[in-house]
Amino acid sequence: MALLIGFALLAAPVSAAVQLSLIGALAVAVIASMIELGPERASLLDVLHRAPVQRRITPQAKEAGERAASRAGYFNRSGIIMLDIGLIAIQSGVEGLAMRRTRNISKDDDGVRPFITLHVTPEEAERQALIRYEIYNHLGEEQYVHEMKTFLREGELSLLADHHLPLAGNTNVDGNGDWDLRVYVDNSLIGMHNLMLSPSTRERHRRLSGETELDASLKERRRNLQDAVIVDEEEQPQTTQLKDLLQQTGGAGRGARVRGRR
Repeated sequence: MALLIGFALLAAPVSAAVQLSLIGALAVAVIASMIELGPERASLLDVLHRAPVQRRITPQAKEAGERAASRAGYFNRSGIIMLDIGLIAIQSGVEGLAMRRTRNISKDDDGVRPFITLHVTPEEAERQALIRYEIYNHLGEEQYVHEMKTFLREGELSLLADHHLPLAGNTNVDGNGDWDLRVYVDNSLIGMHNLMLSPSTRERHRRLSGETELDASLKERRRNLQDAVIVDEEEQPQTTQLKDLLQQTGGAGRGARVRGRR
């Protein structure tokens, strides 16, 4: 529409009144395009109030919301807007505990925690809500479920899961590929976030060398045995033999009887 109006203004000289009317029509069209029509029709005033909030939505949250909108169980809660969604990976090292935001996790990490950031309107505020996090592996199998109750307050609210999904040394977490994080608010799906799991460095070396898991476990045991500290006990004195003890006891007994007679 902007191109058509631009061609109309440049093609032939028009009066100022016509120019203003065309520009006004373009402005009305721009404002109308911001209105989302659906089961709940938003008024122009609501759209103007939500415009600053919409600009704070991260690309990850926008992508997760669009994916969730195409799935069953999605419910558009106009009073709760998801601003951000992601994962916090936790890894311990020599320098201490390191935390980073990522969507690429590996079994070198100690664990991972999901989080969301919500914008709560006054209509949905001042109440308890149930937040549910679910993580599914590349086969669609459920690997992590965590529910937490939180008190919704008006404004921006960041919610980090209380528990993490263990990764390092977790035998239940295997393979690599695309995983999914699903977030629910009061049993309503609001976001589906994609993440990537990769094997640990040790697993990569084992696969490249062609070792089996059994060979790797045997090597690990040998390494642990080599690292074990062997403590040599001090030489203990020879214990008294039972025969000597009996002789000493017998002699002492005879002496005691002799002294008793005397």
